[in-house]
Amino acid sequence: MRDIHHFINGRSVPGTSGRFGDVYDPNTGKIQARVALASGAEIDDVVAKAVKAQAGWAAMNPQRRARVMFAFKALLDKHMDELAVLLSSEHGKVVADSKGDIQRGLEVVEFACGIPHLLKGDYTEGAGPGIDVYSLRQPLGVVAGITPFNFPAMIPMWMSAVALACGNAFILKPSEKDPSVPVRLGELLIEAGLPEGVFQVVHGDKEAVDALLVHPDIKAISFVGSSDIAQYVYATGSAHGKRIQAMGGAKNHGIILPDADLDQVVRDIVGAAYGSAGERCMALPVAVPVGAKTADAFIERMTDAARALKVGVSTDAEAHYGPVISAAHKAKVEAYIQMGVDEGADLVLDGRGLKLQGHEDGYFIGPTLFDKVRPEMKSYQDEIFGPVLQVIRAETLEEAAALPSQHAYGNGVAIFTRNGLAAREFVSKVNVGMVGINVPIPVPVAYHSFGGWKRSAFGDLNQYGEDGVRFYTKVKTVTSRWPDGDIGDQAFIIPTMK
Repeated sequence: MRDIHHFINGRSVPGTSGRFGDVYDPNTGKIQARVALASGAEIDDVVAKAVKAQAGWAAMNPQRRARVMFAFKALLDKHMDELAVLLSSEHGKVVADSKGDIQRGLEVVEFACGIPHLLKGDYTEGAGPGIDVYSLRQPLGVVAGITPFNFPAMIPMWMSAVALACGNAFILKPSEKDPSVPVRLGELLIEAGLPEGVFQVVHGDKEAVDALLVHPDIKAISFVGSSDIAQYVYATGSAHGKRIQAMGGAKNHGIILPDADLDQVVRDIVGAAYGSAGERCMALPVAVPVGAKTADAFIERMTDAARALKVGVSTDAEAHYGPVISAAHKAKVEAYIQMGVDEGADLVLDGRGLKLQGHEDGYFIGPTLFDKVRPEMKSYQDEIFGPVLQVIRAETLEEAAALPSQHAYGNGVAIFTRNGLAAREFVSKVNVGMVGINVPIPVPVAYHSFGGWKRSAFGDLNQYGEDGVRFYTKVKTVTSRWPDGDIGDQAFIIPTMK
């Protein structure tokens, strides 16, 4: 049995708690490794090492920190194939999709290479007689990231690249379901020149998470996961004086107007709904065609497109997507499919019961398609997080646009149309954080920021981009005066700039 250790102070360190979690191969359903689960005492030790390492890292000038990011980026390019295969072996997504996972994280590393410019403050000369005012950004200290199973490379890099470039020490608590890639990222950072202890990986479950949330030396925590846990992380961390960004669940909609290019819409949505087995917070699991004619045509074409998808093992270059992450998650998704049937939706394609020859115990679910879903159905209100596309029919754009605006989640939404005015009005009024116009998965590029609204995000600063820099730094503002003579009488009133 292969053991996956913590990555502490630049090296692999076995756990001391005596507790382990099983790491499965989703393609076979078999245990392939076990991962150490940290205790609160181990978290204390990791934080102490991070505190010690952070001071020297923060004292390094931003340009030198950026050079580490440049070297890290080059190593990611060099090891792309290795990382993708490793990621697929534990997550189950196909290798091409794993490369996309890594690439979208790498793009934030590229953004972080520009940190000398991003950390520049403001300066006002002569704000008053002999008085200058300027601001500067300083790192918070030790920060932590708690990341989900579905993007074990991208999301750790979204968080850590900006945090490290700003001069913080970063502690990563990745998902215990696919922990090997985060450890490999730590090894590559050391090879890139990052000092030991500045980036550490500690595996664990709720005990480790709770220890991070209350530790007095951790100044900020970034989290991605389910909305209930995101709210818990936000409430607990904030109560202990920490800066928190906590990204939760999603139920993203695609609004299809009658004038849309339906062939392109189907190509876009089939990938957005079923890619990575639907295990993306920016997947598109709800399609809303406007008008009966549009809906009938969409269902006909989507049925054919979804039926043509090939589900296979993660190393199958011809497979469109692979298994879901675990047996428990497979059972959950299949329970939601049954829920949709019980609630009265039309099950057009049923992906349950899919077996692959030679991989009968793998966690595979075929493409599933529902028509005539209604907003009051619980299967619509909840995030399913699997290869399930639900279609809600709407008569007007107003009716269609109300669905994402009124939903509890507000991560992403897309509108498919040739009508610029309709798209502009939709963008202006929809109550969702990220919007795509003829783009099914509107994840912003690295120099913008990622973040949803409502129960999709807790906290006021988004992931990566300039918001990431704001999140991982604190602003210090200095008012400076250099008198050229006698200071004069002591002032007992608040100073002004007269």
